[in-house]
Amino acid sequence: MNATNTPLNVLIIGASRGLGLAIVEQYLLRGDQVIATARSANSPGLLALQKDFPEQLRIELLDITHPQQVAALKKRLVNAEVTLDFLFVNAGVTNEPTQTIADVSTEDFNWVMLTNTLSPMRVIDALQDVVAENGSIGVMSSGQGSITNNSNGLRDVYRASKAALNMLMKGFVARHPLPTRTFFIMAPGWVKTDLGGEDARYTVKETIPKLVNTLELHRGETGLHYLDFQDQRVPW
Repeated sequence: MNATNTPLNVLIIGASRGLGLAIVEQYLLRGDQVIATARSANSPGLLALQKDFPEQLRIELLDITHPQQVAALKKRLVNAEVTLDFLFVNAGVTNEPTQTIADVSTEDFNWVMLTNTLSPMRVIDALQDVVAENGSIGVMSSGQGSITNNSNGLRDVYRASKAALNMLMKGFVARHPLPTRTFFIMAPGWVKTDLGGEDARYTVKETIPKLVNTLELHRGETGLHYLDFQDQRVPW
């Protein structure tokens, strides 16, 4: 159970596998009510969790790159009179990591930016009214979204997509200065997932419980927080 001993209503966008799936599991283990989205009904990880937590987990189909699907999800939530305590958007794709900005095709550049940057912010803009005024909204960014920390010039497009996500999140908060709401930009570390690869430094089990603990530690601390999974502030 969370620190208030009252179950939270949590919506995790992009939860079919990897980091998103692990976040869902952590909130279920805390006793919270979770809505998790996946692009496909064939999401074995979520279906297994639903079997273990049938009263706590609801699965919704959503491809965040299609605004009409986001609007439809909002309509379903409103019709069900759902009020969220926490909305978290997890999205991450990458092009070939060795490609520089000079190498990447326009098609691949647009795909990464659409998935990692534009679509998450469209989701937040669309669903903000479903979140309680004292609730929290977060996105999964990356330490590679830090301009300060870019010392090697690698992974140009992925870095740019996450830096742009950070900027758009900061702009969103500036336009919606609700004094009771908390906003998160999270950096999960280099994790062994389909995106991170087998050479990554951490496992999902090493990072995600700590990331969720960090989120819960700062929930209610209003304003915008750019944090890593070890509760360290990430420089812009």
